[in-house]
Amino acid sequence: MLSVVGKYFMFIGSLFINRERPSVYIKRIIDESILIGTQSVFIVAIVSLFIGAVSGLQTAHNLISPMVPLYTVGVIVRDMTILELAPTITCIVLAGKVGSNIAGGLGTMRITEQVDAMDVMGINSASYLVLPKVVAAMLTFPMLVSMAGFLSLLGGYMSTVFTGLLSSYDYVYGIRFQFLEYNIFVAIVKSVVFGYLISTVSSFMGYYTKGGALEVGQSSTVAVTNSCIAVLLADYFIAQLLF
Repeated sequence: MLSVVGKYFMFIGSLFINRERPSVYIKRIIDESILIGTQSVFIVAIVSLFIGAVSGLQTAHNLISPMVPLYTVGVIVRDMTILELAPTITCIVLAGKVGSNIAGGLGTMRITEQVDAMDVMGINSASYLVLPKVVAAMLTFPMLVSMAGFLSLLGGYMSTVFTGLLSSYDYVYGIRFQFLEYNIFVAIVKSVVFGYLISTVSSFMGYYTKGGALEVGQSSTVAVTNSCIAVLLADYFIAQLLF
C-alpha cells in the first residue's frame, strides 16, 4: 500500500519534469476541457435536476407543519445542494464518467505501446498526456458543479411549486434567507480538489496498466473505485478545514 502511494506521488512529480512548450499544453488543455465538459453536461444535468426535485419533495413532505415556516424547505434544499449534493454527488458521478474514460484511454495507449513510443522519442509521456487532463478537470469541474447547483435548486422549485406544496414566494424566499456566500466558496474549493483527485488517480491507474484489453477494463474499474474513495475522504477533510 505504501509503495503504491509513493509511486503515485512520484508520478505526480514526473508531470512537471521535462515539459513541452506552454503553447502545446494550452491547446491540449482546451481540447481536454471541451471533451470533459461537453460529454458530461447531459448526465450532470439529469442527475442534479432529479436530486433537487427529490430533495424538495421529501423535505416538504417531512417539514410541512403549522409550527415550521414553509420557506424552511427552500433553506434546507439550498444548503444541502450547495454544500454537499452539487459538489460531492456530481463529482462522484463524474468519477464514473470522466475517470473511467481517462483510465481506459491511457490504459489502451499503454498496452498498444504508444506511451513507450513517446518515451523513446524523448517526450515526457506522463506530462504530455496527463497534465492537460488534470488542469482541464480542475477548470471544468467547478463549472459543472455550478451548473449542477443551479439545476438542483430549479428541480426543487419545480417539484414543490408545481405540485402545490409551496408557493413560489416561499421557496425563493427560503433560498435567499440568511444566505452565506462563503458556502459557494466551499463548494468551488471542493470541486477543484475533487477534479484534481479524480483526474490524477484515474490517470495513474491507466498510465501503469499492464497486460491486455481485460486489464484495461480492470484499471478503469479500480480507477473509479479509488476516485470515489478519494473524493469522500477529501470531502470530510475539507469540511473539517473550512468550517
